[in-house]
Amino acid sequence: MGWKERKRPPRMERRYQFEDYDALRDFLDAAAEASEACGFYPDMAFGRSHLNVTIHPDEGSDAVSELQREFANTLDAIGGYLEEESN
Repeated sequence: MGWKERKRPPRMERRYQFEDYDALRDFLDAAAEASEACGFYPDMAFGRSHLNVTIHPDEGSDAVSELQREFANTLDAIGGYLEEESN
């Protein structure tokens, strides 16, 4: 299951599942590097083997930007989700 688009308030949401905490930690480290590279920091909340990500529009905007959508795709690529979903 991919990103969910929400209307009120506008945002994108996704939940990632991991085999164990080590896999989650590796993903978080790679996501942090991607965030630093593009200067975008989504909301993230995690447990032992899952991560919830929420991407909100920029302040003053009522829609998620193309840059934010590209970042969502980057997270999917980090986790190998693009390949899984296209099968």
